[in-house]
Amino acid sequence: MLFTTTTQYIAVAIALVAGWLFGLASHPGGRKWKERYVTERDAHAVTNKRIAELERDHDTATKRATELERDHGTVGTRVTELERERDLANERVAELKRENDELERENSRLSAARPVVEDRFVRDDRPYDGDRYDGDRLAPGHPRDRGFI
Repeated sequence: MLFTTTTQYIAVAIALVAGWLFGLASHPGGRKWKERYVTERDAHAVTNKRIAELERDHDTATKRATELERDHGTVGTRVTELERERDLANERVAELKRENDELERENSRLSAARPVVEDRFVRDDRPYDGDRYDGDRLAPGHPRDRGFI
């Protein structure tokens, strides 16, 4: 353990207090942070004024839009809905075209590729006599026929 006796703890406490006092004595008086605080406070006040102006303008525009909608009805909303549906349909068409192009590229790639499994041909060199092979009682390919294994 770093500190084991009461004397060591007291020495650490004295060193901490002395460092704190030295820091207070050498401090410039807070001029920097006070200037920064005043600058930030002024910037905050300007921002709050701008926000109030924008909210006031927004309220005025909203009232005007409400009046225009009341005067002219809802003709514009139906047109907007139809335009939105058209845009969605165009996006879906573009998506389907991309998917189709991707599938065509994959198809052409797979058509040109070598087959994964080569065709297997079984050769049977046993002499064929009618419907049976010589000396064989089982038909070729029978589960117990061990001639081609």
